[in-house]
Amino acid sequence: MSFLTASWKKLCFANYAIDPEILLPYVPAHTELDFFDGKCYVSLVGFLFDDVKLKGITIPFHKRFEEINLRFYVKHFDGKQWKRGTVFISEIVQKPAIAWVANTLYNEQYSVYKMHYKHDLNHDENFFSYGIELEEQWQLFQVATAPEPTTYAPGSITEFITEHFWGYSRKSATESWEYEVKHPLWKAYDVLDYEIIFDFEKLYGEAFAELATRDPDSIQCMDGSAISIEGKKLIK
Repeated sequence: MSFLTASWKKLCFANYAIDPEILLPYVPAHTELDFFDGKCYVSLVGFLFDDVKLKGITIPFHKRFEEINLRFYVKHFDGKQWKRGTVFISEIVQKPAIAWVANTLYNEQYSVYKMHYKHDLNHDENFFSYGIELEEQWQLFQVATAPEPTTYAPGSITEFITEHFWGYSRKSATESWEYEVKHPLWKAYDVLDYEIIFDFEKLYGEAFAELATRDPDSIQCMDGSAISIEGKKLIK
């Protein structure tokens, strides 16, 4: 049985090319940074968790919630094939039980804040808003898109950002946890406009402060799907 099942919906990505040296302290053992067209990326991601079940069991008051995370991309060679995965610098939810489970069992970096998710869907465009309340100010990631999603081009930045099907986290200097994330290929909405009001330094540390003054290199919004997160494996 999968460790966790859910639906991930209306996933919004803001991607920033970044100096690889900034990410090296976060790279788990036995993985290496994954590049697209010679560039290393971090992504600010907002999405909706829905119909959440742990080991097939629904946790009261934890079935539906939003998440905002900052992640980057790695790959791991298991002796037979390269596996492309993600590493989370920070994951923010407003559900303490979810944070406790992820931090305790998967060595993730969850924290708990007051959050919001808003959407407006109509025939002309979609609007999605993800927010974190930080020191009585809302940190916002908002995207307006075309009303219907379409397939994306093979070899595109959208493929690179969304098709990492493994997760990695540091256990020690020489060991890492690996887990598989299963989902079908998603469709992408054409992004019409966006707004990002985020204090990256306060939320993620001084190394990421300059992201607050930059436009992202690309933006995606994906429709999402049912997903499953499988049990973790120790890599030595």
